[in-house]
Amino acid sequence: MRSWTAWGKSGDRNRLMVKRKAQRFPDHPQRWVIEPLMNEPSYSERAMFGARACYLYNRLMLLLCSRGTEPWQGLLVPTEREHQPSLLDELPDLVVHPVIGKWLYMRDALEEFDDTALKLVDLIMRADPRMGVLPKSKK
Repeated sequence: MRSWTAWGKSGDRNRLMVKRKAQRFPDHPQRWVIEPLMNEPSYSERAMFGARACYLYNRLMLLLCSRGTEPWQGLLVPTEREHQPSLLDELPDLVVHPVIGKWLYMRDALEEFDDTALKLVDLIMRADPRMGVLPKSKK
């Protein structure tokens, strides 16, 4: 498994900048899911699809969705299609997103949402290569 720890681990100045970015969207109902990621110096957030996109090591890792209607109420898990079968086997609460078929999705109304969300964060923290996608460069 590759390690992302060499990317961007620098001094306190970056850590302060990351905390400022992370506090941009403090009111999201699923904020607790990403709190462990927010301590990483490379962590950042952006708005995307009316959701909160969470980046770590320049990779889009999770989207927190709370639009109120399916399929935009839960977590979107960006991953390459080749990794979907193994993630679906390992985490059966995930499904292929019905609109963005290249990503996986988990409804926040599921009974096991909390446990599965923490497992996803653990995979991210362990630099599992199945997690996240590199954003396409802007032209």
